Amino acid sequence: MTTPPDRPRDGGRREVAPSPNAPSQNAASPNALPELPPVHESLLPREHSLHRPRHATRQTGALVAAVVFFALPLLALGVGVRPEEFENRRLAPFPSITQGWGFFTGLSPWADDHLPLRAEAVRAVDGISRGLFGEPLPRNSHQRTGGPIQDQRQGSQEQPPMPQVVEGKDGWLYLGDDVVSRCRPKQDLDATTAALRDLRRGVEASGRQFVLLIAPDKSTVVPEHLPEEFYGRDCALERTDQFWRRIGRDAGAVDLRAELRQWGDRTGAPVYPRLDGHWSDEGALVMTRNLAEAVRPGTTTTWAYERTEPWTVAGDLPPLIGRSGQISGDHYALKPDGTTNTVRDVPFDFATPLPLASPATPGTVDRSVGMLGDSFSIRAVPYLNAAFQDLTLLHYGKVDQDGGRQAGRVLADHEVVAVEIVERTLQSGNCILLQPEVVRGITAELAARPLPR
Repeated sequence: MTTPPDRPRDGGRREVAPSPNAPSQNAASPNALPELPPVHESLLPREHSLHRPRHATRQTGALVAAVVFFALPLLALGVGVRPEEFENRRLAPFPSITQGWGFFTGLSPWADDHLPLRAEAVRAVDGISRGLFGEPLPRNSHQRTGGPIQDQRQGSQEQPPMPQVVEGKDGWLYLGDDVVSRCRPKQDLDATTAALRDLRRGVEASGRQFVLLIAPDKSTVVPEHLPEEFYGRDCALERTDQFWRRIGRDAGAVDLRAELRQWGDRTGAPVYPRLDGHWSDEGALVMTRNLAEAVRPGTTTTWAYERTEPWTVAGDLPPLIGRSGQISGDHYALKPDGTTNTVRDVPFDFATPLPLASPATPGTVDRSVGMLGDSFSIRAVPYLNAAFQDLTLLHYGKVDQDGGRQAGRVLADHEVVAVEIVERTLQSGNCILLQPEVVRGITAELAARPLPR
């Protein structure tokens, strides 16, 4: 069998012997391709068929934009402009190389947070949005739709974003968690009150007194400045009423609401500032007085208060929507015996146990108290120090790290166990202090060192 003449033996590559009459490859030929010049194509004359510009117009524009984008932040850093924590949270840290692929995903939030002048840009855009369109910068914190929010456990297919801040009347701001905690709780109120009862039973079984103080939310005590319609309004109002009907009956909590409103009526201003989610010094005094009365009834009959000096700090709510604002209030002298001011400067940090002690003067509480609190206890620190001869305060934010054991050991040194929790934390059903393992850890430490009854 012979191979057809049109199919080469090498499987597809045809080799043709040059004809003796064919011109040499180096000879000039009208069909021959031009030889490539020994220079870069961008250096050839523009009329040359192989000329290509080094950078086209669009490329040049992109390069200029890139230089501006990277150079301006570097120049801003060079003249001292630094990124600021204007959203009421810490800036994203630079990711660690040990995070694997997380290093690359962590670069974007770090770069966003550390871009110089970012805060000014957000505020400028928000101002433009309000000035031109009469509405705030579109973001999750500004949802205004009225009506109820379905609980996630009730079969809702898709949940809209909840507001970080509810913008009320006359420039008042409310923390969005006041709504979120009620409308999307992690567990129902039955489970929360059951955990509080377990904690109370464990404390009392060790021979100690238990006092539960609930710091009401701003939206609970000063609801008159809330907008007529806001996202989650119906369920927030309904569950607020339900919560306060049950928390005293089922958990034995001290209700501070009426006294907080009375202070506002007496001073002519609410005890919660317009731009902050926490109470002022008046609220701290109310909590201190109620704790003293619960521990030693009748102690506060001789107490007297007197304004001393004003204070001004940044409000904690405006940064959540890219804005800023100041709040102000007054410090007070607390005179347990009616004449002697026992308020002193003390540290405000109680992430680790903070011992507080007043001189043993008439009107001060002489029983030892171990207290767990949150951010609402901060303003109360100087007044607790002025009213109690022996009180140790500890923030409960990290009690889950060792199952409540350290907190239990701190409380075991005292006759009375007091707990202050803000309303929204209990409403949310997500209180670290009430996790079953934490309650067991605290009560186990107390049981190991019981007091005689």
